[in-house]
Amino acid sequence: MTSSLQQLKATGSVIVCDSGDFSTIDKYKPQDATTNPSLILAASKKAEYASLIDSAVEYGKKQGESLDEQVNLTLDRLLVEFGREILQIIPGKVSTEVDARFSFDTEASVNKALHIVKLYEEVGIHKDRVLVKVASTWEGIQAVRILQSKYGINCNMTLMFSLVQAIAAAEAGAFLISPFVGRILDWYKAAHKREYTAMEDPGVKSVQEIFNYYKKHGYETIVMGASFRNANEITELAGCDYLTISPSLLEDLYNSTEPVPKKLDSLAATGLDISKRSYIFDEALFRFDFNEEAMAVEKLRESISKFAADAEALKELLEQKIQTLV
Repeated sequence: MTSSLQQLKATGSVIVCDSGDFSTIDKYKPQDATTNPSLILAASKKAEYASLIDSAVEYGKKQGESLDEQVNLTLDRLLVEFGREILQIIPGKVSTEVDARFSFDTEASVNKALHIVKLYEEVGIHKDRVLVKVASTWEGIQAVRILQSKYGINCNMTLMFSLVQAIAAAEAGAFLISPFVGRILDWYKAAHKREYTAMEDPGVKSVQEIFNYYKKHGYETIVMGASFRNANEITELAGCDYLTISPSLLEDLYNSTEPVPKKLDSLAATGLDISKRSYIFDEALFRFDFNEEAMAVEKLRESISKFAADAEALKELLEQKIQTLV
């Protein structure tokens, strides 16, 4: 009998593997893959990736002058080394994240994105196979507007928790957005001290709302559900443009034969009664509307801090490697 994973693919959803552990990716035949500092930090502690770290350290030590510069160059190169290996396994694109510390700095985000793309080009990877991940802050959205329109660099807007962010991202021309399903659910479970079925799940409902809004108003930006806590959240979004899934949940779907009917439909969404809103160049309105959603504000802050902390932990590991390299 057809696996739930194969059924999910048959609904039209493109499957993306959410992992820095490329040794597990090939089994599930995803189209694309996504990474972030937390995933790279976890993978970098495994012995099989030592050669990638050594290569990145050698690059950073050679190119940088001060220790800080060497560490930052090493980190960027390590992200690209992982991305290059992943791209040898998958046919599509890999997402590589801009440092979360730049989430509120448009210029720094643009410069870091350009640097990441340049590093990919140095190892023979064309920018068309790379998505640069940028936080869905006002500053990040403006950075994506520049990267997409001026440089033709496709972006993945991450750390997304609200329709407000999604609308602004689409208006900025983002190639793809990643609404965080599981982290939204986490907040509601903690705030309301209750469990939710997949159909009630606030994270699922958030992606459904964004998907229907985009299809109703003709936006081409891809909706990619992300940050899942269980397989039921995933199957409840069957038919969503893309779904990025961790290896453990891919394994669950791979081993399951539960039916996976299509739940989201682009054509059906065009007939819905959904009013259009706009945040183009209206920072004040964006900030006000976003601020009205306590969950989104709290989860964005928390997620930026977590990714920044994991990036710092990874840099500490790389600094030790640099200092021991003769």
